[in-house]
Amino acid sequence: MLAKKTAKERRIEKALRAQLAIKGADLEHYSDLLSDYMDLWRTKNKLILDIEKRGVNYQEVNSTGNKVWKNNSSVKELVMVNRQMLAILKELKLSTDDAAGGEDDDL
Repeated sequence: MLAKKTAKERRIEKALRAQLAIKGADLEHYSDLLSDYMDLWRTKNKLILDIEKRGVNYQEVNSTGNKVWKNNSSVKELVMVNRQMLAILKELKLSTDDAAGGEDDDL
């Protein structure tokens, strides 16, 4: 079951789709890439929440019962997700140069 989209997510997706339409690129292939981008956007936010909750490093009890510090893998994953998000925007040829004046109060 898919999670309900937030108002912020709907605004971001709408703005990106509008930019594609302005470019005449509102084709199925590009729409699918934009859907992938939004999936990554949701993943990015979950990774950020995990980092906020557990921190960059966290303490865990290992198999021998000793407490050890571990790097939170969400930090590395966040970098990779952001990189992929930027690659999709580049493929779609969307940038801040293309942004039409819109409501971006909390984007």
